[in-house]
Amino acid sequence: MGDKVKVKFLPFEREVEVEKGRNLLDIAMDVGIHINASCGGAGSCGKCKVKVKGKVESKKSPKIQDWEWDEGWRLACQTTVQGDVEVFIPVESQIEKSFLKKEIEAEVHVLSAKTLRELVKGWEIDPAVYKKYVELPPPTLDDNLADLERVIRELKKEGVDKVTSPDYNVIRKMPRLLRDADWKVTTTLVSLRSGFQKLINIEKGNTEERNYSIVIDLGTTTIFGQLLNLRKCKVEEVPSCEEGAILAEASDYNAQISYGEDVITRIIYSQRPGGLQRLQEVVVNTINGIIDELLSMTGIERDEISHMVIAGNTTMTQLFLGVDPKYIREEPYVPTAVFFPPVRAKDVGINLGEHVYIYVFPCVASYVGGDIVAGVLGTGIFQRDEITLFLDIGTNGEIVLGNKDWLVCDACSAGPAFEGGTIKYGMRATRGAIEKVLIDPFTYEPTIMTIGRAKPRGICGSGMIDALAEMLKAKIIDQNGKINRDLPTDRIRPVKGSENQYEYVLAWAPQTAIGRDISITEVDIENLMRTKAAIYAGCKILVDKVGLTFDAVEKVIIAGGFGKHIHLENAILIGLLPELPYEKFMFVGNSCLLGTKLLSFSKKLMEEAERIASMMTHIELSADRSFYDEFVAALFLPHTNFDYFPNTVRELEAYWGRIEQAKRRSA
Repeated sequence: MGDKVKVKFLPFEREVEVEKGRNLLDIAMDVGIHINASCGGAGSCGKCKVKVKGKVESKKSPKIQDWEWDEGWRLACQTTVQGDVEVFIPVESQIEKSFLKKEIEAEVHVLSAKTLRELVKGWEIDPAVYKKYVELPPPTLDDNLADLERVIRELKKEGVDKVTSPDYNVIRKMPRLLRDADWKVTTTLVSLRSGFQKLINIEKGNTEERNYSIVIDLGTTTIFGQLLNLRKCKVEEVPSCEEGAILAEASDYNAQISYGEDVITRIIYSQRPGGLQRLQEVVVNTINGIIDELLSMTGIERDEISHMVIAGNTTMTQLFLGVDPKYIREEPYVPTAVFFPPVRAKDVGINLGEHVYIYVFPCVASYVGGDIVAGVLGTGIFQRDEITLFLDIGTNGEIVLGNKDWLVCDACSAGPAFEGGTIKYGMRATRGAIEKVLIDPFTYEPTIMTIGRAKPRGICGSGMIDALAEMLKAKIIDQNGKINRDLPTDRIRPVKGSENQYEYVLAWAPQTAIGRDISITEVDIENLMRTKAAIYAGCKILVDKVGLTFDAVEKVIIAGGFGKHIHLENAILIGLLPELPYEKFMFVGNSCLLGTKLLSFSKKLMEEAERIASMMTHIELSADRSFYDEFVAALFLPHTNFDYFPNTVRELEAYWGRIEQAKRRSA
């Protein structure tokens, strides 16, 4: 054991004793303090800045410009502790959790009812994992059948055929349990694809009514969980099942955030010594924390959980399972597997009974994962005649086009701009984030609204879309995204230290929570335009590949929490989404969690999930020259080809004309 030092984190007043020489970001993670770290500890994003007092060693990063190394400011990811240290974490480096939980839980509750009633049709309440109570005749000299065979015989009498060999743990506890229970027991069985029923647990007495499942949406940024009562629903009462079937909801940030904000930086981190193990451990710890919260909220015993379903993108899935994701990001971009066998929860560190198996949603390709398969299942696209465009907009923009007969998909590396990464004052959609922006075209003064109506800390994805659209409408930027430097406003100014780059100030320092001006720079605008261009190009490629136009698309489904807050008119104005009638658009929130829930209730939908994954034709954009051409063409507001946005361009030009007329009259 090395020398011990004390580290105190402010303003949390949390103190911990650690070994000298440890990384400050790792220490914060270990004590449950999440610090922004978009780049996975590479020292290139500058978002994990902290102020330290005490003995530390820090590596300077040449990638960070305009960085204050004096007065104790350091990057947590580049700093090791060499003595007792006090660490102050400024508000912009903190990841706030309490407000996010309320937002997530409200969203999940509202959308679950809608999906069960309207989206997926014809499914039956028939869980793959179920319980069966049996009363066994005690053995006698004339009937001295072995304990296991005695249980199987009684199950057959109750209509449960083809019972296969049970798990070892069932046999191990069976002798004493049967006799202590006076031969009255409840069996837990899982239906296998072969038609056999596997005996995975046995309990004293009749516990048929206590059969529960946990479903998990394993997001890159946030992990969502629900605890379900598998016995609550009846087939004829599907519309009302959500009122009692969803017993609790909980969520938390994926603790992997501190090792990288996107999947690429996490894959890179996983290649460090011990990196893969560390990433697997922290995500499992996050899930275990969510499970603990769900059980605490309901009073349900841990051993009463019979089943678990989890869905995530391909990288998150492999990291959760402890499978090396290295080759996902290397040409020809091959995942280790897309279909996974059921995994015993205990084997990956999940703190549930040893009888619990995890069903992992199948993936499609390196960047089209189980979360998208769950989304297609949850939104019912696979059942409908109408041609649907499905988008899950995040760091990795995943897109599906099709209907019940065919599905094509692709994934574009949109980058983390809309989730706060690569943007100077970007942040996630938590308290204090600017989410709405209006700009007066005469004075160039902005009106902003923040989440929670708190002082602004930064700007989130929906606010960025609004800001870009409003700056275009006010002619603060041109259609190339360059700022007009001749406007009569002090909100437009050179970026400190760079005469060639300009910025527009959204909020002055005295009005912000961080004590500094919050602005959007030309570099930010360029990153936003690259993100929107990648997403639009990904949609355009799919439409082109099947010989259609956007006019043939009958419905556009936008999934994820980000989609819930998008101002649709502005998203079309900047060319993020195709120009289609507003009534064709539908926002469904967390479609992944909806899909995992539906699968938990129905083994038929488990088969459908595998069919969906198998029928998806994947287009690898990195190997498609036409994607690059479409991407470059979309690096304009709204697009270089005005024929794709005729109404938008016409309305924009008419708006500019009205403003110019009004300015001339007032002059």
